[in-house]
Amino acid sequence: MKVRAAAIAAFALSIALGTTGCGLMTYQATTAHYDPSDGVSAQVGDVSVRNVILISNGEKGATLLLAAVNHHDSPATVSVSVAGERTGLGSFTVDGNSSVSFGGDASSKAPVLETLKAEPGTLVKLYLQYGSAEGQTLQVPVLDGRLPEYKQFASTK
Repeated sequence: MKVRAAAIAAFALSIALGTTGCGLMTYQATTAHYDPSDGVSAQVGDVSVRNVILISNGEKGATLLLAAVNHHDSPATVSVSVAGERTGLGSFTVDGNSSVSFGGDASSKAPVLETLKAEPGTLVKLYLQYGSAEGQTLQVPVLDGRLPEYKQFASTK
């Protein structure tokens, strides 16, 4: 009788370990970082740049939409350029210990990168940098005004 009880207990234990052990080796998708919106994100020194998107109608000039948070006491002016090129496209300033958002509404004064020609549906390598902080290169998606939330930013003139 004791042998039978021990066999049943061992069998139950092996079933329990076998079914719960799968979770130990399974990839956990919730631990992977991803950008849950249309744009891309990066950390540039003390400035967190989130949801960076370019809106273009395919002509020269594109509107830069993003949100940025400065985690430092002093203001930071972030310059934007095409990766690998020396000429800057524009810049934006984030006050110390504050945030700025371009593109949340029509009054947000989103910067227009006048000299950039970006085709909707492509990716543009932008380089963001400020002061002596190490810059970041981002592959920024270019969208057009088909979505209602971006329609007001599609015309750069």
